[in-house]
Amino acid sequence: MPLSEEERRTLERLERDLAASDPELAFELQSGRPRGATTRRILGALAVVVGFGLVIAGIATQLVILGVLGFLLASAGAYWLFSGTSLRRRLRRRGEQPSP
Repeated sequence: MPLSEEERRTLERLERDLAASDPELAFELQSGRPRGATTRRILGALAVVVGFGLVIAGIATQLVILGVLGFLLASAGAYWLFSGTSLRRRLRRRGEQPSP
């Protein structure tokens, strides 16, 4: 059912008010993705690669601390990379709760 002219004007006014009061939220609603999601993915992937490099360097030099730091960096990068996946959003749209 199409909107009436008055409803359309009201909706446009609400959109302008939202954009003026909270531009970041307006951007997220228009684009459908959180701000900085691409940057988070790139930095997460870079952290995973550098972390694995440190693990390999730790094995090659037999420095345990280097391997541990590499593992921690790779783990943190993987968490950062996958923390904003669309799986959570899809489950929330359906009304299901993600399992802990």
